[in-house]
Amino acid sequence: MEVYVEYALAENFCMDFCLLYAAKRAAKSRASLGRAAAGSALGACFAVFFPLMGLSGAAAVAVKAAAGIALCAAACLPCGIRPFAKFCAAFFALAFVLGGGLLALFSLADISYAAGGGIILSSVPVGIPLFGALCLAVAVGKVASSMLARRAKSSVVCRIYAGQRSVKVAAFFDSGNRVYRRGRPVSVLPSSVARKITDADGIKTYVSVHTVAGDRELPVFTADKVEIDYGEKVITLKGADFCISDAARGRAVLHPDLAEAD
Repeated sequence: MEVYVEYALAENFCMDFCLLYAAKRAAKSRASLGRAAAGSALGACFAVFFPLMGLSGAAAVAVKAAAGIALCAAACLPCGIRPFAKFCAAFFALAFVLGGGLLALFSLADISYAAGGGIILSSVPVGIPLFGALCLAVAVGKVASSMLARRAKSSVVCRIYAGQRSVKVAAFFDSGNRVYRRGRPVSVLPSSVARKITDADGIKTYVSVHTVAGDRELPVFTADKVEIDYGEKVITLKGADFCISDAARGRAVLHPDLAEAD
């Protein structure tokens, strides 16, 4: 089967990007799309070069595993050892499932392909259409999230539980809040409210928050449970993160990801 280098680069870049993006979502990683693109470019170059190495058996598996870890590192680091391990596990699991699924699909659809040395060559493109479908899904998701954020009530009532204490506070969703801690969304709680359920002065964990005045390090704690009252229904979330701000006045500022919780 004759394969052009530029086609192989494009096909493998698209496939690797889809896998890295899926791993990012599965692992809830903060890895940027730019780093995912860099990792995909590295993976595409390796995929083209690998058949020339003439490896097989355990050596081929070891080299491909090392290459997979390298492109995960390019896409994910720096974000800590545990998040990186989680990202790698998601990537390899997805690659295994996708590879097996493609072989099954090719066999069922009677599509010609060649497999060997840890690579699969098919007579029809897979990565490029998959990349297009991913872009479409992301675009649709962005539009849906935007519509959901607009439709979500601007004002809700929250009851936040921490230990044996709880507090009831008015809150609203802010689509501009993009703060995450270890891949988890972080909402903002006024210091006057936070002091009713936690010792704000004793918190030693901080999160970086970007504001119009610049970056600030704010103390952050994890509530045992949060109940969001929409009026017609109440959503209960466990382990929600809140940073404490003196600038917040009266109401809690909820992360928009919480509006999608069910």
